[in-house]
Amino acid sequence: MPVIEHFANFIAGGGLVCPPGKNKIEWSVSDEPGLFVECRASSTAVPTWYLRLKNAKGTNCYRKLGTHLSLPQARKLAQQHKAEHLLASKLPALAVPQSSMSLATFMADHYMPHAVLHKRSAKKDEQLFRIHIGPRFGTLPLNKVTRREVQVFHNDLLTNGQSPASADHSLKLLRRALNLAVQWEYLEKSPLVGIALFNVDNGVENYLDDAAIQRLVAVLRTDSNRTVSLILMFLVSVGQRKTSALLAKWSEIDMVNRVWKIPATNSKSKRSASVPLNDSAMYVLEQLETKGISEYLFVNSATMKPYTTISKVWYRIRKEAELNADVRIHDLRHTFASMLVSAGKSLYQVQQILGHSDPKVTMRYAHLSAKTLQEAANAASVLVPQLQPKAA
Repeated sequence: MPVIEHFANFIAGGGLVCPPGKNKIEWSVSDEPGLFVECRASSTAVPTWYLRLKNAKGTNCYRKLGTHLSLPQARKLAQQHKAEHLLASKLPALAVPQSSMSLATFMADHYMPHAVLHKRSAKKDEQLFRIHIGPRFGTLPLNKVTRREVQVFHNDLLTNGQSPASADHSLKLLRRALNLAVQWEYLEKSPLVGIALFNVDNGVENYLDDAAIQRLVAVLRTDSNRTVSLILMFLVSVGQRKTSALLAKWSEIDMVNRVWKIPATNSKSKRSASVPLNDSAMYVLEQLETKGISEYLFVNSATMKPYTTISKVWYRIRKEAELNADVRIHDLRHTFASMLVSAGKSLYQVQQILGHSDPKVTMRYAHLSAKTLQEAANAASVLVPQLQPKAA
């Protein structure tokens, strides 16, 4: 395995290829032990990042980090996996007898430190356990959590008004926690293997037609909650996820080149993205009064902090715009994509603008013809005609 110094220069020089005469090669990063990228000779193969670690037996084990990663992204993932691996290697020595370790203790002392390192949704895991799982199972020893009781709990969540998808989240967390307890040698086996989820298909996609878009824009122009209205205008103009917009900062906006650079920390795919800003998005940014006052684009005037939720205002605006009751904020993203499709933009353009890491996700919007990304974004510029002042 060749060890490469100045790996960034190596990548920039086109080094991530398989040399002639070889089926594959592994290029190792000199200043990040264990990190390497595998390149294969196949014309369809892409460079794939791996991390090499030592297991408890002293032999090598490997973790696939992913493809299409930059060197800084690969380093960050490698460091996270190393920290997780170190924590896991120490856990058996810290273990207490099964009979004396409660599920709550395991979650607080072992699962959550692991989740914070490894999961973007660690905070949600803590909330799920505190609100739903802990009151039911928290005081039980790990080996007293039974399959039957968990199945009853899962059904009770549905009976008590949770959606099937929400009930499944609690079961998934319990399964994940007990699987880790087995991996870390706190349990011999998990009693929850194979418990069925409700697995309701909640991949609903609603698309607003032109009339619905015009009604929504008309309400947003005059609604009393100006900030939330601007957030919704921005979302329908850029096609990005709500969380990314709520956490957007002025430092991420390039007004000259009309680009919004979403950092990996605010991206569901954990990859940074450059989003072209169409005329509608630029109009929204020009209306904001937070520049020079706050680092964030959209700020709650009551707290001077970013919004954590805008659902209540959305429900009211949705009703005033006479939209169907099942239309979600996320459907503004689907609507944006559908406008690109209708304008004949390519699959690659839609994938790039929406920030899909897997082109299979973009396939729902169909194959499209090729033009520039900026033209693709402007095809969904629906706000400016509505917002321009009428001629006298």
